[in-house]
Amino acid sequence: MDKLNMSRHISGKFNEELEAVRNQVLNMGGLVEQQLRDSLYAIEKSDHELAEKILQRDFNINAMEVQIDEACVQIIAKRQPAASDLRLVIAIFKTISDLERIGDEAERIARVALESFNNDQQQFLVSLENLGQQVLSMLHNVLDAFARMDLDSAYEVHQMDAQADRQYEALTRQLMTYMMEDPRGIPKVMNVLWSARSLERIGDRCQNIAEYIIFFVKGKDVRHVSAESMERTVKGPGVGKK
Repeated sequence: MDKLNMSRHISGKFNEELEAVRNQVLNMGGLVEQQLRDSLYAIEKSDHELAEKILQRDFNINAMEVQIDEACVQIIAKRQPAASDLRLVIAIFKTISDLERIGDEAERIARVALESFNNDQQQFLVSLENLGQQVLSMLHNVLDAFARMDLDSAYEVHQMDAQADRQYEALTRQLMTYMMEDPRGIPKVMNVLWSARSLERIGDRCQNIAEYIIFFVKGKDVRHVSAESMERTVKGPGVGKK
């Protein structure tokens, strides 16, 4: 807890409870990251067996969300946290919700691995893989930022989403063009399109988690603010002034 510059409490048990629930979030995040990594690998290798395992493991993520949720409720009821402790609990509540939804998106992506694609359609899987690696990097980095409550790293992840959005838009245009040229391939290409959409949503949820980290560290809600306002919150009020 000291690493996060959190105040020490009269009750050492309170520190243990906060640290335990934070570690649970990191464990959940690790499982979600593995789900996404495996989903992308299953698509790349057409590994149907791995895809089926991914679908089965989603239950574990849901169970972890409920467990962490209950732990946070217990902390609020017993400890009545305030200031940074309350912000941490709020950040955890929101983070596990986004992680659970990332797990759902990874499950949807895994279902594409159960499909078979012809040679012409393989090019779209390559583009999907490129987008997937970008988003996977965002997820890994934001979980690392959460582990250290690192403000700068969280901000960097937040900025990465613009590149993921551009890749998603380019892939969408590519898929739409193919479907117009070869309507017979529409059903399978639509599955790739929905997977690309899932990856774009995962990027958005990584952005959300980055915002929760900024909220915890700075005590300011940076959702729906301008890029300039967020930069000033993270970098300081003098940023951008001449």
